[in-house]
This record gives sequence, C-alpha cells and structure tokens, in this order.
Amino acid sequence: MAFLVEDGPVYDSSAFTECKAYPEEALYNGGGILHDHAANVELGHRPFHGDSYTTDFSLHNLSRGIFTFSAWITIMGADSSLIRAGLTADSTMSDCIGTVLAKQGCWSFLKGGFILNSPSNLSLLYFQNADGKEINMSIANPSLQRFTDEQWRLNQQFRINEERKRFVTLHVSDLLGERLEGAAITVQQTSREFPIGSAIADTIIGNLPYQNWFLKRFNAAVFENELKWYTTEPQPWKTNYTAADQMLEFTRANQITVRGHNIFWEDPKYTPAWVLNLTGPKLRSAVDARIRSLMRRYRGEFVHWDVSNEMLHFDFYEQHLGANATLYFFKAAHEADPLATLFMNEFNVVETCTDDHSTVDAYVGRLRDLKKGGVSMSGIGIEGHFTIPNPPLIRAVLDKLGTLGLPIWFTEVDISHKIDKESQAVYLERVLREGFSHPAVRGIMLWTALHPQGCYQMCLTDNNFQNHPAGDVVDRLLKEWQTREVDGKTDEFGAFSFNGFLGEYRITVGYGNRSTSATLSLCQGEETRHFNIQL
Repeated sequence: MAFLVEDGPVYDSSAFTECKAYPEEALYNGGGILHDHAANVELGHRPFHGDSYTTDFSLHNLSRGIFTFSAWITIMGADSSLIRAGLTADSTMSDCIGTVLAKQGCWSFLKGGFILNSPSNLSLLYFQNADGKEINMSIANPSLQRFTDEQWRLNQQFRINEERKRFVTLHVSDLLGERLEGAAITVQQTSREFPIGSAIADTIIGNLPYQNWFLKRFNAAVFENELKWYTTEPQPWKTNYTAADQMLEFTRANQITVRGHNIFWEDPKYTPAWVLNLTGPKLRSAVDARIRSLMRRYRGEFVHWDVSNEMLHFDFYEQHLGANATLYFFKAAHEADPLATLFMNEFNVVETCTDDHSTVDAYVGRLRDLKKGGVSMSGIGIEGHFTIPNPPLIRAVLDKLGTLGLPIWFTEVDISHKIDKESQAVYLERVLREGFSHPAVRGIMLWTALHPQGCYQMCLTDNNFQNHPAGDVVDRLLKEWQTREVDGKTDEFGAFSFNGFLGEYRITVGYGNRSTSATLSLCQGEETRHFNIQL
C-alpha cells in the first residue's frame, strides 16, 4: 500500500508471505531502473561462491541513494529453495539485499534493498540459490526504486505522523455551555504511549544515579540476565530470585513496563550446566519445575515473555525432549500467565540476510507451525544486534512480518563494539528511525545495560553518566518524539487544536480569573480527538 508525500517517490509497504498462483504487479511499476526486465534462467550455468550459482542484472550508472528491490520468484526441480539476492557494485565485495524461500508451482515475493554511498558505474544484481540445489528459477516483475536520503526521511516522517500522532481539538466553555473565545491553553505531554526502553542489570539496584538517569529517559525495561535460568537456578532445585525481585520493585514503583526475558534459551551454551546432563523424565521434570516456579512467582508482572529464545538457531530442548517441546513450552506459559504476550525472539532477522537460519520466511514459517500446533502466539521479537544496518532491508523485513498482524518489538538493539562510537551513533539513529516509523512495530528496547566494565556491545553513557554519541542520539530522538509544550488561545468558537504524539497530557485552561486543568489520554485513532473542558 502506498501513501502520499509531497515530493519524490512514495514508499510502497506492500508485502506478501503466501505463495501465489500468479505474480502480482511490480512495485513502483518496476521503479524505472528495471523496466521490461524478466528472467527465466537455469541456475547452475556458472559458479558463484563455491557451491552456489547465480544469474544477474547489469545496472549501469546508478546514483548514490537508498534503493528498494523486489521480485516474484518460482522454481522447478525442487519443492523449495532459499534464494538470495545480492549486489556487487564496481567489483566491490557483494552484499545480501534480500531473501525468499521460493517454491515449485507458485510465486514467492522477495523484498529487500541496499544503500549506495557513492555512484556506481556498473553494479551486478544477482540471484543465488543459497542451498545449492539444482533448480530452474523464473523471475517476474522485478522492481528497483531509488530514494534520496531526504525522500526516505520524508516517507518515514509521514508514517510517524500517521501512526504515532493524532490531531486533538479542545472545546472550552463555561458552566452554561457558552463557548469561550480567547481562553489561554497550555498543553504538556506527561508520558509517551510508545514504549522505548533499555535492558537493565542488577547494577541498578540501590544505584540512585543510574536509576535517575534511566527514569529520565525510558518508560520500558527488560532484565538483561537476572531472569535467565542459569541465573535463577545455577544449582539444581535451589532457586534465587533476589536480584530480579529487587529490580521488579524498582520498575513497579516507577510504572515502568517490563518484558520477561527469558523462560528457556535453546542455546546449550546458556543452559544451566546441571540441566545439560539431564535426559528423559528428569529433564522434563526440570523444565516443568522451571515454568511453575518462574511463572507462578511473576504472574501478571511482565507484559511479555520470550518463551524459547533463539529457537531458529538452536534446538537443545527439541533434541532432548522431542519435536513438540517448543509447543509444550508455549502452551504451558500461556496457561501459567494467560494475560502475558508470548514472543519468539531471534537475532539476524533484520540485521542481515546472510544467515540462512533466520531469514524472514524462516521466521514466518516457524510462527505458522506453532499456530498450527495450537500455540497462542502473540508477539514477534527481533533482537537487532547490528554491525552496519541496511535500512531498506530492515523495512522490507518489517513489511513481510507485518502481514501476520502480530505486534513486532525490537528487543535488544545495539551496534557492534567493533564500530567506532561516532559511527555507532549514526547507525543507531538509522535503526531507531526505521523502527519508530513502521506501523507494525509496537516497542523498542536497547540492549545497553550498564556495568562497571561497560555494556554488552554499546553503552549510551559512561560510568559517570556522561553521554557517549549514541546516548546523545537517544536523547535527541526522545525529545523529537515527544510533543513540546504548546501554548495558545481558543478561537471564536471556543476551540483550540494541536497535533500531538500519543500518550498522556495535562491541559491547563485559564479565562479571566478562572482556571482549571484536566488530563487527556491520547491513543491511536484516525479521526480527530475532541475533548471538552468547562470552567
């Protein structure tokens, strides 16, 4: 679906995750770069990257910019095959720009994109069957659309205005219902509806400077390690929730929304050592006790639970308890805390498209498998541990995940410590703007819990709470995404209008020697919110 901006191309958020009998029309009418291109090629005619094979489009004289790419693909010779699109610009190292799990007998939609930081004389846009199968591949209705940086930002801002803000008209009258012209209005936003938060660690317990720094910025939190099984039960049958309880006291006292992370972690590296040695009934007994202990203690306290962390990459419990272990975990968690939103949580879904385990179609497929198994799946967690983010790829993946109609959260956003601090800030801003402007994203969590020795990958501040460049970006965006104080007077009809970010507001009204105040809750809606005030 497209929307209107005043200048330049309109971003098309259309996406499809179902295999279709016929391909849909090309987005942007092909985008003006791939006009009349269609390919019907046999993969295997020349080698690429060892055992994989490719075909390509030759693209001449591409300008610097942000490019969105899409195409419809079908195959013959196998039931399915993972197809990866990539780009090589002027013989530089190739980059993955999108993937699709193509199928035989129907058409699948690949959507992605790339950034060119400088003009390219010759770029090769290629398709690679990543699993090395001998197949024939047909490509239909490809599209390549260029945006300037300003055009991309305009599209983001339009979406922010549509999804994160709403128009309000205040109507001021006296006690007899007479409209009051010239009444003085002051509008102050007191809280944000959209959750933006950070991981916290036990280092925040009793640490007033850390607590004050956190509360000044964030309205959501996640405990970095304090709920994980290896922390709460390092020895069998000896649970210790002291740190988690104290952290929960802090968040509860300050009305901070908290995610539960996590019940199980499929990576054996982060499974308690004593659990690794269990098999059969003893392992089943241990996981049952874990669910009962954790979920009963914290029933109703956490808005989300990451149930089986990173299960696209690892499968410890399914290997040892059978293929239905994950289904069992989700069902048991739902029974223990029916009001909590249950999440899958994965890395390398939006960070890159080179990880075959966590492609967008792999994620969609696993979600659908869980639903078929009777799981009440209600949330999509994408971690967001980036090195160099690719904004059009991020947006394309969000578009495809968004077709499922489930809330998407960025759950662990940071930028690699291998990147210098100034570049970390630039890349972090790109990620945050993509997340905040996408209508399917319902919250963003930064993975920036502070320790004396630093943070997992990226810190927002030093140990004296002086901002790093990434912290400056967060502060600036939080200010940008909150309504500044608005002052004005009612018109001849006793009305005053403003456009504000969703959240809670304090409205102060004065007229002559009379004054009053009111609280306004502004939630999402297409129509103008009308609010009456009498004094």
